[in-house]
Amino acid sequence: MKTKDELFNMLKDVLIEDFEIENEAITAEAHLYQDLDLDSIDAIDLVVKLRELTGKKIEAEAFKKVRTVDDVLTELNNLLN
Repeated sequence: MKTKDELFNMLKDVLIEDFEIENEAITAEAHLYQDLDLDSIDAIDLVVKLRELTGKKIEAEAFKKVRTVDDVLTELNNLLN
């Protein structure tokens, strides 16, 4: 089981390394599309990367309602714990 802080750090690393997002921009409240400037292709890439890191399949339906970093953390937490 990973804590929410561990999941946040893992997600933050992915966003910084794979999507070149500035560290300071990544907060739990940050909106993926408006604040972090991700698009639908980036969202798919994020799902694929998270699947690689967790070894768990993330359902596209579950990810459709994700809007903020905290939403992603909630889905990851539900999937892993």
